[in-house]
Amino acid sequence: MSKDKNPRRVADNEAMAKTRMLRTSGQKLNLVAQMIRGKKVGKAITDLTFSKKRIADDVKKCLQSAIANAENNHNLDVDELVVAEAYVGKNLTMKRGRPRARGRFGKILKPFSELTILVRQVEEQK
Repeated sequence: MSKDKNPRRVADNEAMAKTRMLRTSGQKLNLVAQMIRGKKVGKAITDLTFSKKRIADDVKKCLQSAIANAENNHNLDVDELVVAEAYVGKNLTMKRGRPRARGRFGKILKPFSELTILVRQVEEQK
């Protein structure tokens, strides 16, 4: 008499993680996401560890969450995982301001972003 289980949003050989409210613009976050697309997860974590971008630590945390989801929830092999997709979306923007000369007001926009990482298990060719 219980409800039916929700269908999976991704395929059987995929796992996903999403991070919301990252305090950076989508343009800056996309530069880091672009750096890991299509790479094996071990290489992607190494690249994020040694990146000089401030937001790389948050992207690394999201990637590690996707890897943990793949391993624990979907029984996928970690050594065969590849970052299939890493895409960025806009979130809210805080509006702040600063008084300027002659009674004007300088608008300061503080954007937030969200990041979605999809990892896929691919069998190595021999």
